[in-house]
Amino acid sequence: MASNGVDRTFIKDLAEHVGESVLIKGWVSVRRDQGKMVFFDFRDMTGTVQGLVTPGAAAMDTAKNTARESVVAITATVQERPGKNAQAGKQNGNIELLIQEIEVLSPAAVLPFEVNEDTAGIGEESRLAYRYLDLRGERMQRNIRLRSELVQRCREYLFGEKFTEIETPLLTESTPEGSRDFVVPSRLHPGKFYALPQSPQQYKQLLMVGGFERYFQIARAVRDEDLRADRGFEHTQIDIEMSFVSQEDVMSTVEAMITRTVEAMGYVVKEKPFPRFTYAEAMEKFGADKFDLRTPEDKEKGVLAYAWIHKFPFFEKIPEGGWTFTHNPFSMPTPEHVEQLLAKKDVGDILTTQYDLVCNGYEAGGGSIRAHKPEILKAVYETMGYSAGETEERIGHMLKAFEFGVPPHGGIALGVERLVMNLTGETHLREVQAFPMTRGGQTSVMKAPKELTPDQLAELGIQISPKPKHEPR
Repeated sequence: MASNGVDRTFIKDLAEHVGESVLIKGWVSVRRDQGKMVFFDFRDMTGTVQGLVTPGAAAMDTAKNTARESVVAITATVQERPGKNAQAGKQNGNIELLIQEIEVLSPAAVLPFEVNEDTAGIGEESRLAYRYLDLRGERMQRNIRLRSELVQRCREYLFGEKFTEIETPLLTESTPEGSRDFVVPSRLHPGKFYALPQSPQQYKQLLMVGGFERYFQIARAVRDEDLRADRGFEHTQIDIEMSFVSQEDVMSTVEAMITRTVEAMGYVVKEKPFPRFTYAEAMEKFGADKFDLRTPEDKEKGVLAYAWIHKFPFFEKIPEGGWTFTHNPFSMPTPEHVEQLLAKKDVGDILTTQYDLVCNGYEAGGGSIRAHKPEILKAVYETMGYSAGETEERIGHMLKAFEFGVPPHGGIALGVERLVMNLTGETHLREVQAFPMTRGGQTSVMKAPKELTPDQLAELGIQISPKPKHEPR
């Protein structure tokens, strides 16, 4: 067998083994039968290489019956290509494999679509039903690996700045004042429910109370909100919280992390430090709080135009006539508006310490300095119409924690998908997530949600009500 007792060589390293026998493992990208010879293009996670089987070789029968996308182990001799066939500037363009043996580790069936071509034009239903094939394409491989590199570099930067990576719970309480929650029934507590986190917001603030000072997490967040090209039920965020900091401290830390990361990856940042606009300035100049500062030439070159937006209104009117928060109820108002909030005076004029990072027309992240004083946090909820009892029910645990010494703190959450979309120029989440949702809210490949069995429903104490019948008009 081709793979027994021999160390595997990665395709990117083949040029170091000219004249030697090697073992590679990977996929058959292309098979070409030319006369009495069979040519292959093989790939693994490190690159591609051409191989050939000559007339009379022991591998010929297997070669002629090996389908594209089959997984193979190849024993071959690395040789230089004849001068006329060399392809300078292409990976392994000057070498090829003279194949002695082919072991088909797993044959491939007939493909539902071509994976060697860009699959962006293929229907979403097919791509996500066969996502494991879609991921084999060059663009998807590049996007997902670039995503990994971005996260790795940000993580390394934060470790270098004395941050501690801490995981927070995936089962938490429902927060109906935000977006809709995904709820999880409790088997041990019939009739009660957990919720999947929309963000680690409260836990990361409690970590500041716990004395960690600098926290980060590559956090999964889940929100039952309307789906669109740049927004899904699930996303990943680089979640950060810092104690004893000002708004400027948080923004400077994030700006340094982003700049160092993307420049190390070969990208160009349009302007440093990032330009800053108040919310009022952004609305007056751009008509929106998400805008694109790039010129047509910048767009052609893949330039990244980051900018900060700050001094947002804290509250906005709701149809019922009351107030709700625009971004985050746990934020501090700007210093000049603290007394105004406590007095609940001219609520529509109160500004928050919220700051958003935008890039190339997308919101890349957002954060704020947090309300660490109980009276300010209570005032926010009172302004939104909550009674003392309702406030205690919603955030009593936070108010209790704040009785035991809490440092001033602030943070931010940066959307990994949005950051990667900026780097790749993609306009849809599915191009930067390994297993995204469909537009209809179904998971890739497995096509959840699905019905539970009667036994599962009974164990959870759940009864499914029949769908209401619509009366004919």
